[in-house]
Amino acid sequence: MPDADKAVMPAVTAVRRLQFCAGHRVYRHESKCSNLHGHNYVLFLHATTNQLDELGRVIDFGVLKSVFAPWIERNWDHGFIVWQDDEPALAALKQVEGQKVFRLSTNPTAENMALFLLHELGPQLLSGTSVTLSKVVLWETENCYVEVTL
Repeated sequence: MPDADKAVMPAVTAVRRLQFCAGHRVYRHESKCSNLHGHNYVLFLHATTNQLDELGRVIDFGVLKSVFAPWIERNWDHGFIVWQDDEPALAALKQVEGQKVFRLSTNPTAENMALFLLHELGPQLLSGTSVTLSKVVLWETENCYVEVTL
């Protein structure tokens, strides 16, 4: 690619798919989602840059997995994601010895979970790279998903 073209290179995005299982409840939900329940989530992480690496990639797909998957495994997978102010749910889950609980600063809707990944976790895990997490798509069920974009 000529040097002149490098100056006007458009943003390029690589997308990594991850899966995890987790429970949650939507505090004060008007219907059945106010109950503790779980989902098989499918997550799409969109990593964007304006400068490809020496091999012509945004970032190696394996690097995206190695950065995000361990965090998901430790914190969310096969655990419960609960709003930090949802005292009844936290009290109930405390009764289960060894139960993994992640306290989210917001109600754990798919929207808020995706926003957490985009605005809090992504910048932390991708610091020191030329890559930005630009979009998160989170499928909660096979029929329902959210997208959040910078």
